[in-house]
Amino acid sequence: MTRQLFTVLLLAAFPLQTCCFSSTSTGSSNKIPITLADEVDTAQAFALSSFPIQPDDLIQRAKQVLAPDVGIGTKDGGKCLADDFEFCAAVVGPIKKDAYLNALGTFKLEDSFDIHQNLFGFTVSPIQPNRVYWFSHANATLVADFAGAKVENVKEPLVFPPQCFHMDFDANGLVTEFGFYTVDRQYGNTGGLGGAFGFFYGVGKPLPIREAKPFKPSFKFRLIQWVGRMGEKLQKNKT
Repeated sequence: MTRQLFTVLLLAAFPLQTCCFSSTSTGSSNKIPITLADEVDTAQAFALSSFPIQPDDLIQRAKQVLAPDVGIGTKDGGKCLADDFEFCAAVVGPIKKDAYLNALGTFKLEDSFDIHQNLFGFTVSPIQPNRVYWFSHANATLVADFAGAKVENVKEPLVFPPQCFHMDFDANGLVTEFGFYTVDRQYGNTGGLGGAFGFFYGVGKPLPIREAKPFKPSFKFRLIQWVGRMGEKLQKNKT
């Protein structure tokens, strides 16, 4: 398998859709919105939805749950969480309600870090209208010793990769699921790690598990890459 063929196979998994332009003039002063071939008609999707909470109200509810005095259930005793609540991240979970509250309560990140989440992009999924998505571009400064790391030894603020969060609600506005995923592991100085893992890694005290360390390609994946490079080299020699 040549390297080019391997690249083609990867791209084939994410086909590009043709854009449907309303105007052929991209420099027009009267810009007409561009509609993609597979773009969801959100207005129609929400109109057909049976979920009782409207998108704007659901976003406001998500922000209420994120407020410091609620803390996604960690500051209000879990009152905002449904009984069947689950926490689910990239490599952690699903974790049930009681285990989630106990786990987050032990970290107490706010006691050691001045954290700025820098949230933006709140939106409701037209495919899953009980789910709110948003992004975080967080940074944090160590202000008290943490996990054996001394403040004087951590000179630079922690800069996290952008992370995409989601929160699901039931018809009563209680959270049924909360989770997040890193969307650009090359950004920042936490090894591409988000959540609590990023705090530990960022201060030089990574947790001793594979999931709490930066991404490393598997042996099979490295082998495929090597075969691709060798195939490309042989092809060049033939030509």
